[in-house]
Amino acid sequence: MNPLTLVKRIQKINSREAALNISEEASWHTKYKDSAYVFVGGIPFDLTEGDLLAVFAQCGEVVDVNLVRDKGTGKSKGFAFIAFEDQRSTNLAVDNLNGAQVLGRIIRVDHVDKYKKKEEEDEETERQKREARGVCRAFQRGECTRGAGCKFSHDEQ
Repeated sequence: MNPLTLVKRIQKINSREAALNISEEASWHTKYKDSAYVFVGGIPFDLTEGDLLAVFAQCGEVVDVNLVRDKGTGKSKGFAFIAFEDQRSTNLAVDNLNGAQVLGRIIRVDHVDKYKKKEEEDEETERQKREARGVCRAFQRGECTRGAGCKFSHDEQ
């Protein structure tokens, strides 16, 4: 489904709830009461974690910003997961920032039902895994373009 269609649907649901004066307990947001994370899509590629923090701090205290980046190039993929200290802040973010325009792009903000943050492995563990897989044959030929995102060792020994 088109992301802008999703933005419009969420805005329509929110305006309908406001018009009908629906209580917080009966709101569609209640389904996500156990998650403090929101998904943010359509982010301009040159925005940083700090920029996202500045934008989303308007809704509450941000405790985690996971701007998804390409492993090889390190460039933003245009979406992120943001965690708030208080779950009610996720409702504010979805209600107020979904459909907002940031640097000329309309962003999509929606609840995340079950977000599992990938645990960062330390460099030593990653190095050991690469060594166990063996040396990158493309690297040996001088043709590997994956850089740090390569699953194989770039150690010539």
